[in-house]
Amino acid sequence: MIGEPAEAASPAGGGQADLPTRLDRGSPVFLVGMMGAGKTTVGRLLAQGLQYAFLDADAELERRAGVRIATMFELEGESGFRDREQLLLEELTTRPGIVLATGGGAVLRPQNRACLRTRGLVIFLDVAAAEIARRTQNDVNRPLLNGPDRRARIDSLLEERLPLYRATSHLRFRSPARNPRRLASIILAHPAMAPLLPAGSADDPPGT
Repeated sequence: MIGEPAEAASPAGGGQADLPTRLDRGSPVFLVGMMGAGKTTVGRLLAQGLQYAFLDADAELERRAGVRIATMFELEGESGFRDREQLLLEELTTRPGIVLATGGGAVLRPQNRACLRTRGLVIFLDVAAAEIARRTQNDVNRPLLNGPDRRARIDSLLEERLPLYRATSHLRFRSPARNPRRLASIILAHPAMAPLLPAGSADDPPGT
C-alpha cells in the first residue's frame, strides 16, 4: 500500500521542458521504482482513471515463463532474467493506451531506459528504504532481498538504482505509507497527465 500525504509531483529533470515532446490520448505511462513502491497498486488506479489497460511486467514475465521470478533467478541467474525482461519491455513499451508497472531493476540496462524514456511518460514512485523494508518484510518472492540483512541489501540496491530512476523518469512522486487512491488522484491531476485523460474525466478521481 501507499501512504499519505503524497507530495506534489516534481519533474525529474527540472521542469516541463523535460517532459516528452508529444503526449496525447493513448500515450503510454510507465511506472518505475523499487520493489514495494506501490507500482502495481497505483498503476491499476491510474489505468482506471485514464481508461487504459494495466500491465505488470513481472506478472507478465511469470505468465509467459510459467514459473515464478524466484525460479527464473534460480535456474538462469539474474542475467538470464534480465534478458527476458529486456525482450518483454522492448515489446510492451510499443503498446498505446497502457499503464505499465515495471520491475524494480528494469532501469539497470541502458536499452530498457531508452525504451521507457522515449516511448511514453515515465513516473518514478519514490519510497524510503525503511518503508520498502516494511512493505516487503513478509514477501518471500524477492530473490534479490534474500540474505541475513534485508535492510542493508535494500540500502545497497537503492544506492545503485536511485540515479537511474531519476535519469529515466519525467516525473517523480513520493510514495508514502497509505492511501494509494489519494496518490493516484494527485498524479492524475498533474498538468502533464491532462492530454492523456479521457474527455470529461478531469474532475473524476479513480474510485469515486
